[in-house]
Amino acid sequence: MQGLFITIEGPDGAGKTSVIEELTPRLEELSLRPIVVTREPGGSPVAEKIRQIVLDKNNTEIDARTEALLYAASRRQHLVDKVLPALKEGKIVLCDRFVDSSLAYQGAGRKIGVEAVAKMNEFATEGLAPDVTLYLDVDSDTGLARIYQHRTNEINRLDAEAPQFHQRVRHGYLQLLEKYPERIEKIDARQDLNSVVKDCLTHLINRFPLYFQK
Repeated sequence: MQGLFITIEGPDGAGKTSVIEELTPRLEELSLRPIVVTREPGGSPVAEKIRQIVLDKNNTEIDARTEALLYAASRRQHLVDKVLPALKEGKIVLCDRFVDSSLAYQGAGRKIGVEAVAKMNEFATEGLAPDVTLYLDVDSDTGLARIYQHRTNEINRLDAEAPQFHQRVRHGYLQLLEKYPERIEKIDARQDLNSVVKDCLTHLINRFPLYFQK
């Protein structure tokens, strides 16, 4: 059986990290295959170094296109080092962010064009797409409020952007949802954590019965 590639997406403050922490052990109990949990940007040694550069709030001079290229470079290295080998071995890969993030953040948020960023990432990924994407949806006001309430010591360069930037990011995600309804599943992230995790789990079990036993 081939591997399964699951990505978790959402605007800042959607709760992706918390959801993945709660979702992973529940999936491991049901999974018929080993699960590899990873993240972007980062996920492997070289990719993590690029992450430090692109998210450092002191690097305010980074150009929007440079930013997009850095994300794509980190993604490529991450794929080569971790994702592709795991999928080849038939494992389940659960990844915090993937190409959709670049399309929403750089394409829509930075206003450099979704198509331009898509082409850049097509080269980086050689066309690899997730089998399913769980999109945790939350409005930008709620998301930003969560960030400043719970992550005051970890505000990164993108978190600190103006509200209009985060509004464009969410709009970009919603457009991707319309474009790829067969791949992207919308999850209401305004719910309490347990409800969000339950919705994610239910969707994965129902959609991939060959990978997860009920």
